[in-house]
Amino acid sequence: MAFDKNLDKASFAETAAFETTKITVGVYSYNGGEKKMQISRENMSQNGEWSFAKLGRMVKEEAEAVIPLMQKALKELEKPLE
Repeated sequence: MAFDKNLDKASFAETAAFETTKITVGVYSYNGGEKKMQISRENMSQNGEWSFAKLGRMVKEEAEAVIPLMQKALKELEKPLE
């Protein structure tokens, strides 16, 4: 079965933005299934367009901004599915 974006429900999403990258922490449930936390990175290309990249390593500044978002996401994971 192919992924269907219409079945992917976000119950939380916040982004930490930096000069040339942004990291988004979200909580998603696919087709009414278990909620899961997703952490993704987007990098700005030289022509100013955003593209997804592997999260990989984070510098201290990024980690300090993302940890509070992860804590908020954990609270969302504790809530029952709607």
